[in-house]
Amino acid sequence: MNTSLLRTFSRYATLNILGMISLSCYILADTFFIAQKLGATGLAALNLSIPVYSIIHGLGIMIAIGGATRFSILRSQQEEGRARAVFSTVFRGGLVIGLLFLLLGLVGSGFLASLLGADPSTLPLTKTYLTTILIFAPFFITNNVIIAFVRNDDDPRLAMMAMLVGSFSNIVLDYVFLFSFDMGMFGAALATCLAPIISLGTMAPHFMKKGTRLVMFHDKPVWGLLPDVFALGSSALIAELSSAVVLITFNLVILRLQGNAGVAAYGIVANLGLVAVSIFSGLAQGAQPLVSRLHGAKSATLPNKVRQYALITSAMISALMYLVILVYSEDIVGLFNSEGDRQIARMAVSGLEIYFLGFFFLGINVVEATFLSAIEKTRGAFRISMARGVVVIIPLVLILSRIWDMTGVWLSFVLTELLVVLLTLGARRMERIVSERKHSPA
Repeated sequence: MNTSLLRTFSRYATLNILGMISLSCYILADTFFIAQKLGATGLAALNLSIPVYSIIHGLGIMIAIGGATRFSILRSQQEEGRARAVFSTVFRGGLVIGLLFLLLGLVGSGFLASLLGADPSTLPLTKTYLTTILIFAPFFITNNVIIAFVRNDDDPRLAMMAMLVGSFSNIVLDYVFLFSFDMGMFGAALATCLAPIISLGTMAPHFMKKGTRLVMFHDKPVWGLLPDVFALGSSALIAELSSAVVLITFNLVILRLQGNAGVAAYGIVANLGLVAVSIFSGLAQGAQPLVSRLHGAKSATLPNKVRQYALITSAMISALMYLVILVYSEDIVGLFNSEGDRQIARMAVSGLEIYFLGFFFLGINVVEATFLSAIEKTRGAFRISMARGVVVIIPLVLILSRIWDMTGVWLSFVLTELLVVLLTLGARRMERIVSERKHSPA
């Protein structure tokens, strides 16, 4: 049984990691091509815009993971009708949320750009990027939803292929729009926005398969299901929203310390960090269908076995990732520093070597939060996500940046993830002690 479970875990995790890496390359491709075409000003404008993308992505992930978790649990309990209703409700809910962002893009992107810290040199580029991303928000959100449900409907390979095709098309279109058509910041944003549409097209055959459980509009939506979906996906939302809050806070702190050059350097580190986060998110989300299914089937031990596999895999990925950073940090930074700015290079190289230490601990936190959500322990998952995203990191970056300047900024991320791991281990130990006392003879 364990061999079969490990094989299934490896398949789901590998396919989803590959897919999530490709999904994270939406922004990384923009970072690379904007750096080559528009230089440090474009890079700073992109970094100021990313928090809004994180919010859109976070809401999409919340309803996608929450809905897919409930869908998988209901399927394992042979409640196929309710499982189909979850999908229909979540899909339509995602459309409604996306349309609200579209309206914001039409009327409020200029104000939003100023609020995020854009100055006269970066405001036009930031506004252009934000407007385009917001208008296409319905496609970003529904793409997240469809990917999660296709994966949980026993087709992780197609979900991976959709993410890979979307990402590859983004890279190609970035080059075409920026260099062949000279469309500037709008071209970079448009390339990113067309990618989820192409991804959705790739997954369309799943809905034509005989016996598919995913029907978009046939079943009536049951809006009363949404609070449960939101609760199950809340930790994923908090993680993404926290990423946006952290980006905004870091941008404002770094603007005070080093100006636009510092924001450009942080843009390099943060966008590479997004790829790293996507690897661990892919690992955790790859394990989620298995954990939810086993939990729904009332297995007492197998969900924890999957968690062990995920934690061991996380440690191996962290070590490999940091080795690459140590050996190639200068070469990596050079790819995104097209103007050869020595100040940006120095800050970014130092940042990578410190910042990426945090991923040894981040992987544990992401796996733990996703695992707890998958077994319906939403409160514990929420605590981990809140601690990582707001409660610990915001005070740390404000304090440490005053003491150690940019080094303090990078260290705040590392120390946050370490402290949250320690808090999580302490909470698990307390839970075990309470459980043992409850079941011990009086």
